[in-house]
Parts: sequence; structure tokens; C-alpha cells
Amino acid sequence: MVSLFISVLPILVILAMLLIWKKPADITGVAGWISVSILAFLFFGTSLEVIVRSSAAGLIKSFAVSLIVAASLLQMALMQTSGALRRVIVFIKTIALDNRAIQIIMINVGFGTLMVSVGATPVSLLPPILLALGYTTYSAIALPAIGYDSLCTYALLGAPIVVLVDVVNGFLLAGDPAATPITLGMAAEIFCLFVPVTAVMIGFCMLWIADRWNGVKKGFLPCITAGIIIAVVAYLTSRMDNLVPLTGVFCGAAVILAMVAYLKLTGKKIIDRSKLTKEELELEASMPLWKAVSPWVILIVLILALNLPKNLFEFFYYEFTMPINGLSANGTPIATRFLWNAYTWIFVSVFLSIPILKPTKEQLSTTFKLWAKRAPRPAFAAAIFFSIGEVMNMSGFNMATQAFDHPSMIQILADASAKAFNQFYVVVVPYIGLLGGFITGSEASTIGMFGKYALATSKNLGLSTPAMILIIGGLAFGGGLASVISPAKLQNAAASIDKFGEETKVIPMAFVFSIILVTVTALLAAFYLFTGIVS
Repeated sequence: MVSLFISVLPILVILAMLLIWKKPADITGVAGWISVSILAFLFFGTSLEVIVRSSAAGLIKSFAVSLIVAASLLQMALMQTSGALRRVIVFIKTIALDNRAIQIIMINVGFGTLMVSVGATPVSLLPPILLALGYTTYSAIALPAIGYDSLCTYALLGAPIVVLVDVVNGFLLAGDPAATPITLGMAAEIFCLFVPVTAVMIGFCMLWIADRWNGVKKGFLPCITAGIIIAVVAYLTSRMDNLVPLTGVFCGAAVILAMVAYLKLTGKKIIDRSKLTKEELELEASMPLWKAVSPWVILIVLILALNLPKNLFEFFYYEFTMPINGLSANGTPIATRFLWNAYTWIFVSVFLSIPILKPTKEQLSTTFKLWAKRAPRPAFAAAIFFSIGEVMNMSGFNMATQAFDHPSMIQILADASAKAFNQFYVVVVPYIGLLGGFITGSEASTIGMFGKYALATSKNLGLSTPAMILIIGGLAFGGGLASVISPAKLQNAAASIDKFGEETKVIPMAFVFSIILVTVTALLAAFYLFTGIVS
């Protein structure tokens, strides 16, 4: 019982930092890392070398997320200083003015998913647009935070699902070096089991936020249509490993096209520039839209060129992994996939777009100053929770014997969870994911911190590999759905419209929606497991 309390204590410290002392994610993460390191040293007999090596290994394993955060913030800074971002915002303001339900779905699900998939931040970009279009402050803060949640797994060019596959394979191969690794497609097929229902429910949640039951009634058909489109596209991309990282891009674009077709069929205007101000009209005339979106277009073209040819994808993803050897405490190589991971190509797309956007020297200087100011803390916040998870996983490990002298914190939590919940753990794990998403602020960091715990519990329960993927998939999905209650994201949304503090009015209803969505996820996971659909 003492070991269990010690294992839970770092999580309690993190929660206290967030809820009681209201500290930001990066400072909270440091406090969590310090506490887990001290406890691992004092109570689990973990050497300082193991703690340092595990912390460093966690930071490197986070690159698929933390470096993408850094790279995308550079991209956003360039687009902001060059005027490209304002041009994109002006364009979005002209969309579907005659049909609010379509507008909500197109902007928050379509553009929101597309934006977050290429590294933009809907919670910062969309609230000013929604406010200018006549939405309430409450709606302008809440809608962007929930719109892309069913596809949060594919944010940042699929960073969360890439992390999930690496965590699962690391766990499987550690237990049995001859085990067959899972693929991106295998993981994506599990997520497809959750997407159809949650995508439709999220659409209804948005319509209810904007106009209560009247909004749901008016937007019923478009909402169902968008959900079906997302489900079909996500299923199709899951059939090909090389397309999985682009699922969010394809789904966002497909929803936009479907809503455009719906407007066309119902005789409504697609683009209406009548509400643009004189300044916005001048901006529209000064920069063509294709130029404004060139950083995103170049990025998508590069990613397609790298992933569509199957031989290229297999070479860079499976063979040329550019591993870092000799760092992990247990000697396991850490695959970086430097030339495949999206962060490399975001940086490349930024520099390739400079001749197109033609920023001045002053604008370029401002770009890098903004990046230096904005990037370090969120990138570090994304990384530190991977280090916490790695130290928890390697606590009690002896480098001399290459074995555990004491069960790790993760193993203790897994043993207790398996004993307490037994086969009903599948129902509990999405709520743990929700907690993880609230703590870390991202789905990928949730996987990095709690992924091995979920897998170890699944192993204790004697579950098959597909069932283990379902369990960690439920964890990840719960972490993604936490976006709508993430303090950092809601604060960003409120700050973007100069309404800092208004996010506190959103959180109570957002919490209700998140619990409903996670409950549905839990019930779906239980249904798939207990009926043998996933076995």
C-alpha cells in the first residue's frame, strides 16, 4: 500500500500544482519530474544515472511532439509577421454567412482540424473570427477547443499516433524481442472504432453551445454528414500506413468540401465578402490567398511526397530510423526518424515559403524574436511529461544487472489497477486519459506519461495485442477529448479575444461535455472488447 501511494504521489503533486497553485504546464512538469526523481531515488533504489538517462531518453522520445510544437510556432510567427495569417483569417470570415450550422462545422471542424493537423492552433486563430462573425464570447472560446477533438490523434501530422505506436512497440519488444511490431495502420484501425460516434456527438455539442436545441435541429443533417465523411476518410487512410499521418489533413479538407457542396445544393452563398471592413478588403487585395497559405501547401506537398511512394515511406519509417544508441538505461535504441518526422519538414517548409511571402528583413527579425519568446516553454511542457513517464517506468531498474531490483512505479500502478478493476479496466482507462490530457495539455504527452502503465495493466489482465491497442487507444482518445477542458487551451482562446478570465465560464459546461464524450468512448471500448470485435 505504501508503494502504491508513493507511485501515485507524483501525479498528486502535478494535480496540486495545476488546481491549487494554478501553475502553468511547464512549471508543473518540472515539479512533477523533481518529485518523481526524488521518490524513485529514495524509495525505489533507483540510481542517479538511471534517473538522468531515463529523463534524457524521455526528452528525445518526445521529439515527435515537442519539436513539432517548436517548428509550428516558427511557421505561425512567419505567417503572422508577413501578414499571411491575417489574410487567411479574412478569407475564413467570408464563409457560409447564410447558414450558421454549416459555418460552425466548416470553420471549427473543417478548418480547425486542417489547421491543427499542419501545426496551427485553432484555439488562438479562430476565436477572433467567430467573435467578428457575431458569436458570443462563450461560443467563440468554446467552439474552437472542441471542434477538432475527435481527430486530435492526427494533430501535428499524426504526432500522437506516431508516439503511441512507438510506445506500444517499445513495450512489446521489451517483453519479447521476437514480438511482431504493430504498424500505424493497426493503431489507426482501432481509433476508427471511436471516431464515427464521437465526431457526430462533438458536432452536436458545438451546435448546442451556439444555439442550444434550435442549433442542433437546424444543423442535424450537416452534422451527421460531417461525421460520416470523417469516419469514411479516417477508415480509408487507416488501410495504408503511409497515409495515416495525413488523416487530419484529408478529413478537414473533406469536411470543408462536403459543406461547400451542401451550400451549393441548398442554394446558399459559399463566399460572402459583404461584412469585410475597408482594411480587410485592402489586405485581401494586397495578398492572394494562395500566397498566404503557401507554408501549409508546401508542407503538405512535402509530406505527401515523402509518404505516398510506399517504398520511400517504408525506408524512412522502418529502416532509416537514425536511432540514438547507448542512452537508455536498459540499452534500448531510441528511433528518431529525423528525416521522416514532420518537424523536419515544417522547418523546411518555413524556409521554402520565405521567397514566396517575401518578408522584409525587419519582419524576419521579428519572426525569430517571436519564436524565441513563444516556443521554449510550450515545447518543453510537451517534453517534460515524457521524462516523467520514463522515470516512472524505469524506477527500480539496476543497470549493472539489467533487471529491476524493485517493481517500477508503473508496474505497481498496473498491478493495483488490474486487481481493482479487472476486466472493467477498459471502461476506466479513457477517464485516466482525460485526467492525463488535463494534466499534460496534449494527447501525445498523455501517451508518453501513461501509455506504458495502460499496457502493463493490459498485460496483467492477459489481453491480446489488439486488445492492448484498444486499451491504450481508449487512454489516448480520452486524452484528446481533454482539449475542451485544458486550462491552457481555453486561456489561449480567451486571451486571443482579450477576454482573459472568461474561460472560467466555459469550463463547467465543457467539463460536462468531456465527461459525456469520454463515457461514450469507454462504453464503445467495452463493447468492442466484450463482444470480441477486438480480441
